[in-house]
Amino acid sequence: MGGSPAASPGQRSTRQGRRGWRASWGAGGGGRVGSVAGKAGERVRLDLNSPEFQEVLFHLEAEESKQVVASLRRLRSLSWSEVYRHTGYRWEAIRHIQTPTGATAYSLRLSQKVRAVAYRDGAFLRFVSLHPDHDSAYRG
Repeated sequence: MGGSPAASPGQRSTRQGRRGWRASWGAGGGGRVGSVAGKAGERVRLDLNSPEFQEVLFHLEAEESKQVVASLRRLRSLSWSEVYRHTGYRWEAIRHIQTPTGATAYSLRLSQKVRAVAYRDGAFLRFVSLHPDHDSAYRG
């Protein structure tokens, strides 16, 4: 993860509509949006509804799938302050990818081989895509 709390994933409380992820990527302005933080001890809520994320998740090999699901369970059990201090996910900002809320997109490690792209939206960590090839997580 690294960095200070100011470098943590962006926050916003609005929820996107039912549009497809690709269609909504261009929405939302540039720059950081006003923060609406949840309670300090609030548990992370996961949004795994992105079709791109699900397509890759459902086609992972059994062992990779187990590791990714275990990592997601661990994420779900943490508070946001614990997530920010956790070094195992190796958060890396991807500044050239624009999220629907204008928050910073991050790459995080879910297994030895798999990285995900996600962003914080209020209490939710919204997953956008899953990448068995680490390098592909950084392409916009």
